[in-house]
Amino acid sequence: MKNYSRRLTAIFLLISICILGAFRLPALKKLNIVFIGDSITQGQDNPALQPSVYAVNYLKEHNVADTVQQANRGINGKTTLDYLPGEELFTRVIGSADEFYTDTTAQLLFSVMLGTNDSAIKGTHGAPVSVTDYDKNITQIVDSLLKRYPNSKIVINRPIWYSPNTYNGAMYLAEGLARLQSYFPVIDDMVKRYGLNHPGHVFKGDTRAFKYFRKNFDKTLQHEQGRQGIFYLHPNSEGAARLGEFWARAINKALGN
Repeated sequence: MKNYSRRLTAIFLLISICILGAFRLPALKKLNIVFIGDSITQGQDNPALQPSVYAVNYLKEHNVADTVQQANRGINGKTTLDYLPGEELFTRVIGSADEFYTDTTAQLLFSVMLGTNDSAIKGTHGAPVSVTDYDKNITQIVDSLLKRYPNSKIVINRPIWYSPNTYNGAMYLAEGLARLQSYFPVIDDMVKRYGLNHPGHVFKGDTRAFKYFRKNFDKTLQHEQGRQGIFYLHPNSEGAARLGEFWARAINKALGN
């Protein structure tokens, strides 16, 4: 009899959880996101290749907010130096964020993924960017955003994997891939630092996509002809959808969900 009663209680609890999940109210009324990045974020100006589009759709489908808007400010070939305060690209970011920030009923969030072009051996602005300079550059960007938008949240994602023969207009290769991964502890330490100085504002973003693309590159990254054969760097539509989901999960977590 006791076992039967326990089973009934467990079934009741499960049904209750399912009902509450089905009718969960959005955590926010409005969520406005500014995406900062390079060509992977830009997605060749093609919505099917833009992870931000899939991220927004995921957030909408999972009822994270009543409305979710985005501004994609990813630009091909750019490094952290191109987004420093005072640079043209930072001004573009500010332009989009200012429009969003006027709505005091909305949560403003920045989703950042920079580092791919920083890691290059040569061919991009400032490459190769050292670990120390990468830390300094990202810190300047984050400090400036927090100063201008004190109620905002910032999610810093790890850059994704690329093949060690990557060599297009810029040279990356195995050396670049190793340098790219040396940025990961910088991001982790930075988030911890801001957790102490600005709690509730800067969050660790996606950490899973790098391994995912390393394992599934053949079906999720574009096959591109480079100076050392076919290389893998930019997501195709399937890869962009997966990356967008990874970003969205990190955003949802940063929002406390």
